[in-house]
Amino acid sequence: MYIKKYQETWDLEGLFPGGSDSSKFREHIAISIDEIDKLSTYVHKFEPLKEEAEVEALREIVGQFEIVVKKVRQAGAFVSCLEAQNMEDKEASTLRGRVTELSTSFQNVLTILDGKLSLYSDIEWDSLFKGNDLEELYFVLSERRTAAKEKLSEVEETLINKLSVDGYYGWGQMYDTIVGKIQIPFEEENLSVGQAANKFSSPERMVRKKVFSEWEKAWDANGEVLAKTLNHLAGFRLNVYGMRGWSSFLKEPLAINRMQEETLQAMWNAIAKNKQPFVQFLDRKAKLLGLEKLSWYDLDAPLGKVETKMSYQEGAEFIIKHFEQFGAEMAAFAKKAFEESWIEAEDRKGKRPGGFHTYFPESAQSRIFMTYSGTPSNVSTLAHELGHGFHTYVMRDMHTLNRNYAMNVAETASTFAEMIVSDAAVKAASTEEEKVVLLEDKIQRSIALLMNIHARFLFETSFYEKRQNGLVSKEQLNSLMLDAQKEAYGDSLEEYHPSFWGSKLHFYITGVPFYNFPYTFGFLFSLGIYAKAIEEGKGYEEKYIALLKDTASMTVEELAYKHLQIDLTKEDFWNSAIELCIKDVEEFLALTNE
Repeated sequence: MYIKKYQETWDLEGLFPGGSDSSKFREHIAISIDEIDKLSTYVHKFEPLKEEAEVEALREIVGQFEIVVKKVRQAGAFVSCLEAQNMEDKEASTLRGRVTELSTSFQNVLTILDGKLSLYSDIEWDSLFKGNDLEELYFVLSERRTAAKEKLSEVEETLINKLSVDGYYGWGQMYDTIVGKIQIPFEEENLSVGQAANKFSSPERMVRKKVFSEWEKAWDANGEVLAKTLNHLAGFRLNVYGMRGWSSFLKEPLAINRMQEETLQAMWNAIAKNKQPFVQFLDRKAKLLGLEKLSWYDLDAPLGKVETKMSYQEGAEFIIKHFEQFGAEMAAFAKKAFEESWIEAEDRKGKRPGGFHTYFPESAQSRIFMTYSGTPSNVSTLAHELGHGFHTYVMRDMHTLNRNYAMNVAETASTFAEMIVSDAAVKAASTEEEKVVLLEDKIQRSIALLMNIHARFLFETSFYEKRQNGLVSKEQLNSLMLDAQKEAYGDSLEEYHPSFWGSKLHFYITGVPFYNFPYTFGFLFSLGIYAKAIEEGKGYEEKYIALLKDTASMTVEELAYKHLQIDLTKEDFWNSAIELCIKDVEEFLALTNE
C-alpha cells in the first residue's frame, strides 16, 4: 500500500500567501476592522428592555459577533505561526501589534455589549431565550452577563483595554523579544533556546550538564529585565483585580477554566498526598544512571544505551495506526493533518521553543508547531498537539460561540491522544530494555504534570502573594522557585533550576493567567476518560466526541457528572486517577529491580 511521504514543514501559503509580507493578510486586517465597526454599530443601537424586536436585535449582534470572532482568531493564528517559525521575522512582530490592536478594538465593543446584557434581571434574561434559536447560546451569553456584573463600568473597562495594548500586552511581547535574542553556546555553535532545550534529552550527561550550565548563565544574564517583565505583567493584573474588588488572584483563572476552587484544591491535595511513589521513581532512575541523585538536567535523560528513535514519517504512521485502534474519526483527522502539511516539525535554528496547536476558523484548518528530533517524547508531543486539533475538528459544525472551550478541557483532549500513543509504544516494545525506556518516557509525563506543574503553581501562588506588597527582585524570584521545586519534587533532586521562572514562557502568557494547573487537570481528567475508553473499546469514540462537544457549554463539574458520573470537588476521583500513574511506576520499579 502506497503511503504518502509527509512534509516536515507546514503550509501557510494556502492561508495567506507571502508570509509576513502577505498583501492578502493586510486586506484581511482591513476587512476585520470594518466588521468590528459594523458590530459596534449594532451594539450601540441595541437597547435592552426597550425594543419590541430585541430578540431579533440580539440575533443580529450574535451573527456579527461570530463573523468578527472568526476574523480576529484567523489573524491571531497566522501571526502566531509566523513568529514561531522564525524568531528573527521582525515584520511578524509588527503584525502582532496590529492583531493586538484589532483584538483590543473587538474587546472594547464586547465590553459595551456585556454591560448591556448585565441590565437584564434573571427573570427577564431567562425569558429572552425561551422558544427561539438563541437558546443554544444561553450558557455562553449568560457567562458573559455574569462576568460583566462583576466588572467595572463600561468606560473604565474600555480604558483598561486600551491601556493594556502598550502596557499589559506590551510586556508580554517584550518577553518574546528577549527570548528571541537569547543564544546558548554549545561546542562551536550558538543554539536557539528551542535547540538547547532538546539537548536535555541527550544520553550524554556531560552534554546535558554543559548545556544546563550555559542555559542558567543565559537566563541569569537576562534576569533583571525578565524580572521587571514578570513583575509588570502581574502588577497590571493585580491592579485591575483590585479596582474590580476581586480579593483573590485565582478568581480570573478559575472563571476562565469554568471550575470551582474546591475542585482545584481537591486535585492538589490528592497530588500532595501521593508524591512518594514518584520520588521512588526518580531515585531509581538516578541509580540506573549511576548517580546518587538526579539533577534538573537529568530529568529527561534517556535510559539504556540505545536511544529509541523514530523518523518523522515513522512517528506519523505510528500515531495514525494507534488512533485508528481507538476510532476512525480521530485517525482520519491525523492523516488529513499530515497529508495537507498542517504541521511544522523541522529541527532547525531560529524556531521558537515548545509546541502548540492553533486553529484557523475561517479556513476550518489547524496548524501544529513543534521541533521534532525523533525521540519518544517528540512522538508523544506530536500526538498531544493532534489531540488539540481533533478537539476543534469535532466541533467544526457547532456555533462558533459554543466552541470556546477552556484550557483545562483543551488539555484533556490533547493528553488523551498522547496516552493512546504512549501506551501503544510501551505495549509494542520488542525487548524488556526497550519497554523500560518507553515506560520511563511515559512516567516522565506524570512527573512533569504532577511535580513540574505543581512547582509552577506553588511558585506563581507565592509570587502573586508577594507581588501584592511590591516588586519582587530577581533573587527573590529565584528563591521562590527553588522552594517550590523542592516541595513539588519531594526534595528528591541534587540540583534545581532556580531561574525556571525566566525560561518558562507560560509565566508570561497574557491570554490566560496561571497557565499551569489546567495541564494537570487535563491530564488527570483524561485518565478517567481513558479508563472508560479502554473498558468500552473502539465504540467509545462516539461518546468521547459527545463529551468534547459539551466542553464549551457547561462547567467542568457539570461535564464530569454528565459524561462520567463523577464529583470533581472530592479527592476520590483525583486519587483514583493518580493511582493509574502509580501503576506505571510500580511496573517500572519491578522491571528495574536488581
